[in-house]
Amino acid sequence: MTSPTGSTPRVALVTGASSGIGAAVVAHFCKQGYQVLAVDFNAAGKEVAEAAGAAFFQADLTDPQACHDAVDDAVARFGGVDVLVNNAGIQHVATIETFPEQKWRNIIDLMLTAPFLLSQAVWPHMRKGGWGRIINIASIHANVASPGKAAYVSAKHGLIGLTKTAALEGGDQGITANAICPAYVKTPLVDNQIADQAKLNGMDEQEVIEKIMLKNAAVKRLIEPVEVAQMVAYLASDAAGAVTGASWNIDLGWTAH
Repeated sequence: MTSPTGSTPRVALVTGASSGIGAAVVAHFCKQGYQVLAVDFNAAGKEVAEAAGAAFFQADLTDPQACHDAVDDAVARFGGVDVLVNNAGIQHVATIETFPEQKWRNIIDLMLTAPFLLSQAVWPHMRKGGWGRIINIASIHANVASPGKAAYVSAKHGLIGLTKTAALEGGDQGITANAICPAYVKTPLVDNQIADQAKLNGMDEQEVIEKIMLKNAAVKRLIEPVEVAQMVAYLASDAAGAVTGASWNIDLGWTAH
């Protein structure tokens, strides 16, 4: 996959890359011939990235400077950024009454402010090349809410607004912006949610999967990370040049009700 300005490979920056969806996206891009910078707070992501053929940058993206530093690292290594995948996320399950303020701030900083700052930082490089793809990994919780997830739901709803605004501002510059809204994916984050939901609802973990996570699903299974990665690859491609400002559900039929 070559850049729009020549024969060099396109460059992708992927956050939350040490496991789950992010690791699947990194691996998929590397197989397609992209130059990839995998960004994660977890130092263990370095081994995951290098095994896939990507470079690694460790960063706490709740720090605004770290967002700019990650983009600067990609530009220094590869000369620019063609594709930005905002995937990093965390979760905390608690009622609004008991939700810790610092947890709220951490979630909003990582899952809404960081995508804004990263988009802002890559924008001049995409505009200069006349081509760019911003892909935000939202969630089915960008469309619907669930109890106990005030910060997560708020961040994901906000991410849709950011996506639409970026699409309108980037359209005449060759920059598209889209969001992907998966239901529950087989990731460590979801594994942790199962345990938290079990405690919150007084259920065992299998009940959480069946009665909460898959209750509204037509397809009764969890989603594989590679299924999301394949959608990311499409939205990053030339074939998706007319697709922008959209929210793509991979939701097992949740929103068909």
